[in-house]
Amino acid sequence: MTGPLIRAEGLAKTFDAKRGAFRAPRQIQAVADLDLALDRGAALGIVGESGCGKSTLARLLLRLLPPSAGRITFDGQDITALDERAMRPLRRRMQLIHQNPSAALDPRLTAEDAVAEPLRAQGLASGRALRDRVAALLAEVGLPPAFLHRYPHELSGGQKQRVCIARALALAPDLLVLDEPTSALDVSVQAQILDVLDGLRARHGLAFLFISHNLAVVRQVCERVAVMYLGRIVEEGTAAEVLGAPRHPYTRALLASVPRLEARGVTPAAPGEPPNPAAPPPGCAFQPRCPIAAEACGAAMPPLLDLADGHRLRCPRADGTAP
Repeated sequence: MTGPLIRAEGLAKTFDAKRGAFRAPRQIQAVADLDLALDRGAALGIVGESGCGKSTLARLLLRLLPPSAGRITFDGQDITALDERAMRPLRRRMQLIHQNPSAALDPRLTAEDAVAEPLRAQGLASGRALRDRVAALLAEVGLPPAFLHRYPHELSGGQKQRVCIARALALAPDLLVLDEPTSALDVSVQAQILDVLDGLRARHGLAFLFISHNLAVVRQVCERVAVMYLGRIVEEGTAAEVLGAPRHPYTRALLASVPRLEARGVTPAAPGEPPNPAAPPPGCAFQPRCPIAAEACGAAMPPLLDLADGHRLRCPRADGTAP
């Protein structure tokens, strides 16, 4: 197949927030009018403050949540409205690795049983072939046979995440969605897990959708980066461009907030707090916190501009096309 492995067009997700027994629920736009594409074997980083819609986007693309609007295609097939029965064979090709490996593993299952579970569920192996396949998967993520019969409470955080990665690999997926896969780990263990992921991607040609708050990790893992703010992409481009020479004022604020040895204290990503997603400001959602905002920024949501160099930017003032 040619074209992206997975594509989202006009994707949106709205949730109803309860307001009490006698008040109508408010709608929260978690993802809004989002266009995104991920090529086979590529790695795309999704970054932004907590609550910007990163994890909701991941679950929409995996069809773990139904979209409120828009279209999702996987390997050229429209999966937007497929029911669970039709999605079942596609589940093999798209897998999720969670932030907290302790919560992602069943405490009653050994490492062997955890990795074998998807193979049994899909009817792909049994008996000796299943045991050999599980041992090979655990070895590929750096766990020798001695770990086969250990329970989660007998494993360190990094070892648990290796089991989760092996389980995700069991069905030979094309896409791995990694939702903060190293944030619950010590720094030294993070580096080991990233090395494991890098090797797996090189050997298997996996596509990564990599969600993280850690911009240094995203720069190391991903070729392209998309920055989200209040459910929308505000900037997208190569990692070198977005993280090395950001154009959107929010991206600049994110980079300025990264702790540095010579700095004292923590610089916030931007002045003030993110707006209430149930009552966003008019126009550009970032304009109440933006250092270059003008009166026109509150009039209408700016479009996501396609620049000549493949960069996408939702700010005509930063692009120089507006006064």
